[in-house]
Formats: sequence, C-alpha cells, structure tokens
Amino acid sequence: MTQAEKQAIMAEYATHEGDTGSPEVQIAVLTTRINELTAHLKVHKKDHHSRRGLLKMVG
Repeated sequence: MTQAEKQAIMAEYATHEGDTGSPEVQIAVLTTRINELTAHLKVHKKDHHSRRGLLKMVG
C-alpha cells in the first residue's frame, strides 16, 4: 500500500482532520493491508514470511 492510498483511506474514514488513531481509520487501513496480503499469497503460495505477517495482523 502506498502512502497516497493510505492517506486516501484515512481521509475517507477520519472523523476529523488529522485523525489517524480512531478505530474506524485503523480498521480500514488494517482491512486494506489484509486484503492486499491475501491476494499476494494466492499468487505466491510459498511466501511464508508474508503469511506470518498476515497471521500476526489477523490474530
């Protein structure tokens, strides 16, 4: 996820300007990262390092 994509997500879910810590923003960013990693792991099945990162995010 690029910085611009992250900023766009934060702008969409922020409750006020500069809001990066609210649960809505954090959940939206984490969900996007999880979805990107899931798609990556479908293509790269033997990427155990990324799989571990995904499991740490989910669990």
